[in-house]
Amino acid sequence: MDLLTNLWKFPRGIERTDGVEGALAWKSKYGSIVATAFDLIATDGMNEAGFAGHILWLAESDYGKPEPSATQLSQSVWLQYYLDNFATVAEAVQWTVDSQVEIAQLFDPTGHLVPTLHLAINDASGDSAIIEYTGGKPDVYHSRDYKVMTNSPTFDKQLELVKQIEGLGGDKQLPGSTLASDRFARASFYVEHQVQPKSQLDAIAAMFSIIRNAAQPFRTPEPGKPDASQTIWQVVLDLTNKRYVFESTTRPNIVWVDLDDVDFGEGAGVSKLDLVGRLALEGGLAGNVTEEFHDVGELGSEVVATGVKALEYIARKQDEFAALASAVQDLVGSKK
Repeated sequence: MDLLTNLWKFPRGIERTDGVEGALAWKSKYGSIVATAFDLIATDGMNEAGFAGHILWLAESDYGKPEPSATQLSQSVWLQYYLDNFATVAEAVQWTVDSQVEIAQLFDPTGHLVPTLHLAINDASGDSAIIEYTGGKPDVYHSRDYKVMTNSPTFDKQLELVKQIEGLGGDKQLPGSTLASDRFARASFYVEHQVQPKSQLDAIAAMFSIIRNAAQPFRTPEPGKPDASQTIWQVVLDLTNKRYVFESTTRPNIVWVDLDDVDFGEGAGVSKLDLVGRLALEGGLAGNVTEEFHDVGELGSEVVATGVKALEYIARKQDEFAALASAVQDLVGSKK
């Protein structure tokens, strides 16, 4: 399903809350460029310090039931909190470990009532970390060597499985299936065997070639495998030179944003790049789109904020809704 992804520019100085109980509140320290789902949820992005984050599906995620007294983040602002507050992976990891932040699941408008996600973060120094939840608390895998994340299984198991592959420690041939573990192996192999690029163009082209090799092709959906859904867009980020490059699978014109040319000053306003409406193979956006963002205005910001709050409210009330649905079903009886 198309997530109706657009790009958003968020300046410094935006005030946000955790989307749960409101106990955690902050004012954005860094401006960021963010790819969203349905204009509501931050799914990928980079901030002006060269710190980036990326969210993917992980079926094994188990966030537990967050305690009211715990530091919490709704899934809708999980990535955004990191982009707003950190310049390096080390800072983000330290806060994650110290706070033991718990994640409140969000209602998903695509029909998945309980999204299960994990987060990868990286910075301009080459540092990386993957953050997953399997027992209500964060499992943090932090190393400059961690350069690939796909989907299932959990990251610790991916690291063990990939050691079986020739060229990565084992003697098995490089696998070619669409399994996330096989795609992890292919991406890991080609990253490790990539020649040092001589230019930004070489580097971006190399990364896109690897991503396409590990992407999920269009095909008949596989029931019960949300982590096996088709790839609908891909991005390459130059964290050193702060270029954010986006390519849609269905409207394959490549566009990019140069963050050094973006006004992230406090009060600069929230703006949006309409990829859904303007990204087209013929006559659409292509190339440098840094100047193509448009102010959404106060009303637009309020509409988005209301949508996010609605998803968060439904998520908080899921137990009550489930009980109500069960009671109604008992009242009307089941169809024979």
